Amino acid sequence: MIVSEGHSEPAVSIALRGVSMTFDRGGEPLEVLRHVTLEIRRGEFVSLLGPSGCGKSTLLRAVADILSPTEGTIEVLGRSPGGARRDRALGMVFQQPVLLPWLSVEDNVALPLRIGGWGKRHPSGPAPAALLALVGLQGFERVRPAQLSGGMQQRAAIARALVSDPPILLMDEPFGALDAITRDRLNEELLRIWTETRRTILFVTHSIPEAVYLSSRVVVLSPRPAEIRRVVEVGMGYPRHPRMRDTGEFTRVTAALREALEH
Repeated sequence: MIVSEGHSEPAVSIALRGVSMTFDRGGEPLEVLRHVTLEIRRGEFVSLLGPSGCGKSTLLRAVADILSPTEGTIEVLGRSPGGARRDRALGMVFQQPVLLPWLSVEDNVALPLRIGGWGKRHPSGPAPAALLALVGLQGFERVRPAQLSGGMQQRAAIARALVSDPPILLMDEPFGALDAITRDRLNEELLRIWTETRRTILFVTHSIPEAVYLSSRVVVLSPRPAEIRRVVEVGMGYPRHPRMRDTGEFTRVTAALREALEH
């Protein structure tokens, strides 16, 4: 089991206060986010739920310091997103695995350790081979990405995001391109990994059942420009099992989220 040790984290991992984002689209302003205020507590699994194109990924990229908000502030573990990124406090999993095809799976996972000599300066972090075992890829260390299925490639991408031992994991619809059976299986794997590592996870999805099954809280965003319509406490404990999707409580929460999206 791999559990993060030694991180001195505040009770609030991510704090967004009045965050707005406007892009210049050929001389015309395009408002994507509007006055988003949200706090995510340490160790939470929070999903951002909303229609396609509403601004979910933009919000995630602002937390990751890929984009800068037009207005408002973001704090990650009590500091700026840029500071958190430089300290490797954030791991990012994109919609596509983005693995380098000429490297083995293990070398792809180890790549962040080589950038800036991070691995040499932090030798006590989790070993790539151990992370591949954590995500169920033991025995596939030396194969190339093309020899893996789409689901296996995403598992490798999750391992790569964890290799710098970040306390926060940002996930941008990582299972959206997979078939339903593989997606359900990876939902199970992700919950197992979250239970073992206790990272804070901010997860983007447009699937209501996926959001309910994974999350402790679900943040419902409006169509663009994205505003927070409602924050729903899922209220079902962990561990979770596939049969929970057939319970009345699961149906009640999905219905509440669907209603929030429609109004």
